[in-house]
Amino acid sequence: MSLINLLLSKHPELKVKLIIAKLKIKPKEYIKKSIFNGVMFGFFFAVLTVFFMGKDNFKIGWPLLVGILTGLFFYNMNIKKIDVIISRKAKEIDRGVLFAGRFLLIKLSGGDPLIGAIEDVSKNYGVASSYFGEIIRDVELGSTLEESLDKATRFCPSRHLKQILFQITNALKIGIDVTQFLQATVDEIAEAQLVEIMRYGKKLSSLTMFYMLLAIIVPSLGMTLFVVVASLLSISMDFMVFLIILMVLIFIQFMFITFFKSARPDMEV
Repeated sequence: MSLINLLLSKHPELKVKLIIAKLKIKPKEYIKKSIFNGVMFGFFFAVLTVFFMGKDNFKIGWPLLVGILTGLFFYNMNIKKIDVIISRKAKEIDRGVLFAGRFLLIKLSGGDPLIGAIEDVSKNYGVASSYFGEIIRDVELGSTLEESLDKATRFCPSRHLKQILFQITNALKIGIDVTQFLQATVDEIAEAQLVEIMRYGKKLSSLTMFYMLLAIIVPSLGMTLFVVVASLLSISMDFMVFLIILMVLIFIQFMFITFFKSARPDMEV
């Protein structure tokens, strides 16, 4: 068994993940690309290690160890990148999935045929609409509506949209009215998003408190005390010291901005 096939066997879910992430590349090619990235970064950091060690302290073991560990790290990062893409797509879909579900429910309750309601939803509501558009395209290419819904459910990154598509598919298979089950699903998604907003409110209070403490109060008082103590002890401070302090403060601000963005629920209200 070749190395690529061996690594491919370690990631049996890779093919499905690539389809969900909409990356138009075969699993073998993606493994090759990941290996190549790992080798290139490993080689770069190995050479960098040799450069920092110098001629006098040179030992072949350290560059090899750094190169291997770095290569493995970037290989795994490239594999994990698919999960990040899928998670980002799921968040983008979840922003408008509730409105898409309600619009679909209104259309069906108004007596529109299911295929017509799905086609109307595919023209609105951002990223979520593209998945309904794919269902319509599959039907136009010859697939049955049930097969298209099954495929969309299987390869959809959003859990909420999966719920909607599953209820529609299930209703079609059983042969019952979809509106009742769809209403329950939409209400469940709305409740889940409300809980998420409430959880965000609690998290925001904690983050704000830490922000006020670590990014405003501590730097302000700390800098004042530092300058006073340094002047009393006649410690000389050049521009580089203040530049380092400024860089640390910028990093703290950037870190909190990242935390606030990542904690915010991805939904439209």
